[in-house]
Amino acid sequence: MTAFSCYGFAAGAGRGCSRAANAALTNLNASTDREMRMATRYFLSIPDADRARGSDADLSFTAVSAEGFAAQLQAALRSDALFERWRAKQPDPDEVDPSLGATDPNATATGEQRDLRQDLTVVTVLSGTVLKHRLRLLAGNGWELRDVTAA
Repeated sequence: MTAFSCYGFAAGAGRGCSRAANAALTNLNASTDREMRMATRYFLSIPDADRARGSDADLSFTAVSAEGFAAQLQAALRSDALFERWRAKQPDPDEVDPSLGATDPNATATGEQRDLRQDLTVVTVLSGTVLKHRLRLLAGNGWELRDVTAA
């Protein structure tokens, strides 16, 4: 992984770069890290659509179909709106780990009905921790991780 620097010094080192250049390099390095992360494909299952609801109805899935679950999950991964609504409900929102608010504007989720269950396939560069957090908000314990592969 290449880290961009100013005059041979790493961004953040404080030497060789103006503050503005140092900040720009730090942002460039962060976006490069994000772009170079490998996407992961998650195979999920929702065995009972009626039970796939989080503990807070304001944050839960409202969908009833595989396609609806996929669309709502995809939106939750691409935007921080769900995270921000959840964070605002916490006793001390400023103490919430900001890494849980990470987003992936290129995340995809597809859904398919199989017998009585809904199967979802998610492709994202977000960590498993972030994905699980969003799923717990949306579906509570009403989902299962079936498999994980490189995308």
